[in-house]
Amino acid sequence: MANIVFEDTQRSFKQSGKEVLAVGGINLTVADKEFVAIVGPSGCGKTTCLRMVAGLDMPTKGKVLVGGKEVKGPGPDRAVVFQQFALFPWKTVAENIQFGLRANGVDSAERVIRTADAIKLMGLDGYELAYPHQLSGGMQQRVAIARAYVLNPEVLLMDEPFGALDAQTRVVMQEELIRLARKNPKTVLFITHAVEEAVYLADRVVVMSRHPGLIREIIDIKSIRDAENWDSHSRIEDVMDLPSFVKLRSSIWRLLREHNLGSDH
Repeated sequence: MANIVFEDTQRSFKQSGKEVLAVGGINLTVADKEFVAIVGPSGCGKTTCLRMVAGLDMPTKGKVLVGGKEVKGPGPDRAVVFQQFALFPWKTVAENIQFGLRANGVDSAERVIRTADAIKLMGLDGYELAYPHQLSGGMQQRVAIARAYVLNPEVLLMDEPFGALDAQTRVVMQEELIRLARKNPKTVLFITHAVEEAVYLADRVVVMSRHPGLIREIIDIKSIRDAENWDSHSRIEDVMDLPSFVKLRSSIWRLLREHNLGSDH
């Protein structure tokens, strides 16, 4: 069971000699193989939450658990996909995907098999020997996701993974991620500024406010998606035109305005 649990989790930082509370008292459970998106304004602690699950940052108070074990650092059960593709420019597509397997001591025969599977999964056939500079932004992000999936992690952590892509490529990658989530489900924590993206992809959407970062609302998307069979629509624009989608998007935007914009004026 690869669930994620935040237990009264806080994170503070030193700023100009003062202690600043970035994330305050988070309590949240992401169920095994559930896809949860976090939305909120810049500075609300979204990425800090993800980094604490990844083991790249530690809570000041409280704790984070993955699969019932307290997170003490990075581990092979979790893989991270960042906004910037973070590929090695001197390595080919296949070598980039294999990097984590090699670092974890997987033998060469197994690396070849698992890399081939990841390349097929992400539609990268024919690009195995290409270098990152020869690929479009969308293709580079496919490589980054393949590099995460090839490790077969229980938890996939995605920090604005499509934020650097143009609008059309972003839509294609959102549809690809939905396909992957249905075919090979993982426990996913997904950080985004885009409300439409969160509603389209997630089972639940967590709405955060800032100063300090707190959970204000958790919106259930899955029950509505399943009841209206959003998956029967092949194109994202068809889903986004559905009255239920429009209502959910408007509700989340309203929450963001009430909890964040209103405090600034």
